[in-house]
Amino acid sequence: MSESIKHKIEELSKKIEEHNYRYYVEAQPVISDYEFDKLLEELIRLEKEHPEYIKPDSPSQRVGGQITKEFKAVKHKYPMLSLGNTYSEEELSDFDERVKKVIGTDYEYVCELKYDGVAIGLTYKYGMLVQAVTRGDGEKGDDVTTNAKTIKSIPLKLRGHDYPEEFEIRGEIFMPRKVFDEINKEREEIAEPLLANPRNAAAGTLKMQDSAIVAKRNLDCFLYAMYAEHLPYKNHFDSIKAAKKWGFKTSEFMEKSSDIHEVFNYINKWDTARNNLKFDIDGVVIKVNSYEQQRNLGFTAKSPRWAIAYKFKAQRVSTLLESISYQVGRTGSITPVANLKPVLLAGTTVKRASLHNADIIEKLDVRIGDTVFVEKGGEIIPKIVGVDKTKRHEHSHKEHFITHCPECGVKLIRIEDEANHYCPNESGCPPQVKGKMEHFVGRRAMDIDSLGSETIAQLYDTGLIKNSADIYELKKDDLLKLERMAEKSVNNLLAGIEASKKIPFERVLYAVGIRHIGETTAKKLAYYFKNIDSIKNANLEQLLEVGDIGETTAKSITDYFAESKNSVLIEKLRQHGVQLELSQEQLVNASDKLKGLSFVVSGVFSKFSRDDLKKTIEQNGGKSVGSISGKTSYVIAGENMGPEKLKKAEKLGIPILTEDEFIKMIEN
Repeated sequence: MSESIKHKIEELSKKIEEHNYRYYVEAQPVISDYEFDKLLEELIRLEKEHPEYIKPDSPSQRVGGQITKEFKAVKHKYPMLSLGNTYSEEELSDFDERVKKVIGTDYEYVCELKYDGVAIGLTYKYGMLVQAVTRGDGEKGDDVTTNAKTIKSIPLKLRGHDYPEEFEIRGEIFMPRKVFDEINKEREEIAEPLLANPRNAAAGTLKMQDSAIVAKRNLDCFLYAMYAEHLPYKNHFDSIKAAKKWGFKTSEFMEKSSDIHEVFNYINKWDTARNNLKFDIDGVVIKVNSYEQQRNLGFTAKSPRWAIAYKFKAQRVSTLLESISYQVGRTGSITPVANLKPVLLAGTTVKRASLHNADIIEKLDVRIGDTVFVEKGGEIIPKIVGVDKTKRHEHSHKEHFITHCPECGVKLIRIEDEANHYCPNESGCPPQVKGKMEHFVGRRAMDIDSLGSETIAQLYDTGLIKNSADIYELKKDDLLKLERMAEKSVNNLLAGIEASKKIPFERVLYAVGIRHIGETTAKKLAYYFKNIDSIKNANLEQLLEVGDIGETTAKSITDYFAESKNSVLIEKLRQHGVQLELSQEQLVNASDKLKGLSFVVSGVFSKFSRDDLKKTIEQNGGKSVGSISGKTSYVIAGENMGPEKLKKAEKLGIPILTEDEFIKMIEN
């Protein structure tokens, strides 16, 4: 029986990694995301039941869960030098002349895209990933192996057998534009500061302590350079082609060029075509192909003489600022928007650009009628970066930020230490009310897919709904009187509303739209307090006992429930049968046994995954924290517990539990 289970785990692992390769490297998936998730769920279940068969290269390791408190500095075996940069074709021609002087005219270049991400070096021994190190200062970098393993385009085990016994392959970890946009959309919904650009987002994600969060960020990786004592190929191009066979994601846009003129053609093509990519690039890298010629050319103190990076100039245009309008978001945040004379920028026509907040307007001294310079921040969001004051009209007037809401007329407020102004009229300001309802019915919240933004606006404008609870009071006869509302669509809408009453409590908590409460925080609150009334009655100190709840979030919760209108909304939802407490099924393994206790989890466990262990702590009222302090109640220690954590726990006299002792604590 055990051999059968072991065989099934091995076969599932092979099948999942094959689908990973087809999806991330070949870009030719043969099964749906749903089917892939089901295979992974089955593997995780079998490994949980039979932990003795878990291997370091199992696909289940990509879901993360390990905590890295400190990233160890590692010396690079091969220094990770930076490339010389240029913005001009003349300097590229000079580079070409220097190459000719050393190696003659019998050579070729390889042209590649210059990815705008985070440089990484991956070391493999006998086909297994053993270490991932960031560039750092070029001599030493940070060991981010645990987080790199969550990136599905980085193979944990190589395909084939013709790779070197030990080698390093380097590349760039990046965040795809779609992922970046989705994260910022969610952050905007919960009034968190937006990520600046995909590159910074990738860098920040790679250094997160919780690898489970890294896994959810869906980072990607292109590999573009190999290093070893003895490489099996004589040139760079053939090495990278072979790397793809071994399971690495390499660029389909790499090309060989026989002379500098073909290099210029490649650059000119991608200066325009980059706008159609799903990831960011900021230039092109040109390398001499032959390894022997690379050795002959050698290095300067800082960079190789056989390679150079041509960086694209920031795409900037000037146009007329015709007016400034002010938008009101779901949370009441006021965003000034520059309305521009339409202008072509990076392949799209730009008519509007964000001015962000009052401080930016003041800093740029931007005025209506100015000629302004516009760039695309991170190649995505148009932004005004300056003013051509030589063209400013002598009678222009300084722009003053509005003092009252443009939608409802209520006086704006500005919270100390925050950049934005807010409209405090949450229940009477139309964009805020509509925005809250759109959030409430969203796919990750109450999931009423028949209620789009246009339908909500129509229902609000006709007076049928004024808040989220009113959605449950809609009547068929009233809906049929509206435009574009036929009987079938009305029936679908009402069925969707009825079905939403079964949405679990943690999603309802996210749906009501408490500022700073995202999906993860809502789930932690739900499992800690078990029902909405306990959250409502909790004071700041009690809220701060919940993992990852800080003072800003805790105050936001108490402020929300201090408003009588919000309590009325919750009561209406209760009357309509919406889930405002954990279900019986969710409560089966839940209790208050660990209330007031905090736990640090360290090591590898046989009966729990680290995530499941933390979830069990939270389900039973405890708090899972990442680092040991004098306030820590217990440390749960598995195999290979970090020696520094063990030393600190012993020094502070914190009790250390085995996995079985923790289980007995729960059972008793």
